[in-house]
Amino acid sequence: MQTLEAASIQQFQCAFANFVATAGVLSGEYWVSNGFVDSHPWEWRGVVQIKGAPGSCPTTRGATSLGFYTPMQQARFQVDDLFERVSKFTDEEVANRQRMLTEARAYAGYAYLILGETMCDMTINNGPKMTSQEVWTIAEQRFTEAITLATALNDASLKNMATVGRARAGGGRGKLAEAAADARLVPSGFVRTAEFSTVNQGRENRVWSLTIANNNLSVAPPYQTLTVNGQPDPRVKVLNAARLGADNVTALWRQQKFTTATATIPIASYAEAQLILAEASADETEKLAAINRVRALTNIAPLVGPVTDDIIIEERRRQLFSEGQRYVDMLRKKLPFQSGTNRKGQTYSDLTCIPLPDVETQNNPNLKG
Repeated sequence: MQTLEAASIQQFQCAFANFVATAGVLSGEYWVSNGFVDSHPWEWRGVVQIKGAPGSCPTTRGATSLGFYTPMQQARFQVDDLFERVSKFTDEEVANRQRMLTEARAYAGYAYLILGETMCDMTINNGPKMTSQEVWTIAEQRFTEAITLATALNDASLKNMATVGRARAGGGRGKLAEAAADARLVPSGFVRTAEFSTVNQGRENRVWSLTIANNNLSVAPPYQTLTVNGQPDPRVKVLNAARLGADNVTALWRQQKFTTATATIPIASYAEAQLILAEASADETEKLAAINRVRALTNIAPLVGPVTDDIIIEERRRQLFSEGQRYVDMLRKKLPFQSGTNRKGQTYSDLTCIPLPDVETQNNPNLKG
């Protein structure tokens, strides 16, 4: 059981890193700066190519392919399977059984949540097509179970992780009062991260690998020189490498948020909870206070109200840079994607959400024909 536990969480961490990198390219946080064809379609959003690229967990640092559907579905299955298997034993038979059950539900919630947020349609275990609302409902159920289990276990980290997730899922479903109530419960200083290792190259932080170790992605212009109050914005740290990428076209700008192979990536945090609260609360004073609590985390001067939806989205764009959140915000707020022709002469498509990949539609009996 300990092996299954470690494997399922490691699978989620791989899938999550793939999601963050892929979402960064889709949302225009990053431009592709390499010369390989397997990552370019994710920038210009080629429908046929993306359907053929469900993604996988890389085994080498130099891998340039993107996509997260297959690894996230594998993670979803593995953590659900872990829960079912562990449930059949007793606490006496399996050490740390309650923690395993709690982890399984919390990480499953995020797997369902991310797939529901990003896919045009979803399916589970060769089932029929599902809407985002249906997937978010399952995510909420997983998070609620995790909160109950974590409360009994007295595990604050897993409880807060699931609480942020349920707030995010509730906001997606339009349950703003419930989302705000959950967000208020998350304490200052909380962060739950995906962890990485140098035990092998496949376990390294994928964003670091793509942006720093191999120069395959470059921070795009809208994030290169952001300022706040006349100073560089500390939430979006970037470095001008003063050279072109491997494609000899793209100016190379390196993100400075994840600067080592073992740098962690936030899955859920107090900052995100406060930004959810700013969006979901009906109280204008509370909305402004939530925004300013987040700004205070990096010593940025407070804003003066009123707080508009545009202000909240911009604060989210900066605070949650390179965490996969911008792509989700663009989809749920129907923000404009990159259009026209890029610097390489590639034409952006009108794709926004991710269609089910060919490997699913051609093999799922409920989707054939």
